[in-house]
Amino acid sequence: MDGFQSKQFICSDFKYPRQMLADQNYSDHASIHDDKTAEDLGFSGAPIEGPTQFSQFVPLLYKIFGDVWFEQGCISVHYQNMVVDGEAVRAFAELAADGSSMVRIWAEKKDGTSVLKGSASIGIEHAETELDIKRANLRPTETLVILADLKVGMKGKNKEIAIMDFDQNLGNLYPFTLNQKLKKITESSPWYTQNLGEQSPWGRAIIPLEMISVLSVYTSAQAEFPVKQPAVGLFADQEIKMIKGPLFVNHPYRIEREIVALSESKRVESSWMMTSIYDEHTEELVAECLLNSSMLKSSYKPYEEEFKKLYG
Repeated sequence: MDGFQSKQFICSDFKYPRQMLADQNYSDHASIHDDKTAEDLGFSGAPIEGPTQFSQFVPLLYKIFGDVWFEQGCISVHYQNMVVDGEAVRAFAELAADGSSMVRIWAEKKDGTSVLKGSASIGIEHAETELDIKRANLRPTETLVILADLKVGMKGKNKEIAIMDFDQNLGNLYPFTLNQKLKKITESSPWYTQNLGEQSPWGRAIIPLEMISVLSVYTSAQAEFPVKQPAVGLFADQEIKMIKGPLFVNHPYRIEREIVALSESKRVESSWMMTSIYDEHTEELVAECLLNSSMLKSSYKPYEEEFKKLYG
């Protein structure tokens, strides 16, 4: 493993995560990952998608926890600052105390800017995660506009089946293939690949941690949640929890979605969506993905007008 180790933590070398979402399109408009859209909204550049950073943690967490990390691991983070293509990032993980099932994790740029912080843990009954704590402290929302038609407990309308094969284009939200991602991923493994995946402890190629986020999101339009458009969103918080992992390439999974919280700040309105992933063959729950997707109020042109109509 690259990087170094102290008595308190281990870390990766600096790596350069790559932008692969410049052509992303949702609800027929460009996303925050488009340079001009990001510039128009006041950002210095188009950010790389948050979970791209997760790959740098995998060797660290495998060193700490072993194979069980892939089977029952949970990564739970709050994104703090965006990363653009060309910026270097280093991942850190505390060394677990004897018998501990949870460690703190964080990532930084070369100048010390914090990219994300959170927790990583193992076990079916995970300890309280970074996002468990954050959700417990959310305040009720009363003045939503973009998300005014969403309700906590609302579920996706349609049954979704998601499969990730090596050369499968993943659509408008993720206009690339797994093989294309594997050419640019910051931390590769033979276990991810078409030729050597069968050498994994599970006898099959496994989906990389950062791509589990893609698996959980790329069919999300089928849920038909009533979010007003056009509005631009970004990932603010994310948790991926393996229950009976790992997840496998070219295997069918059933996706179920539920809005579990709503929140807002001066700048954004946020929906917290829990995506439950079931093995379509065994019908077992194999993973859960929690995503706080924050919609920028300034990106929705009728925001002020609709706010006045709704709330005076």
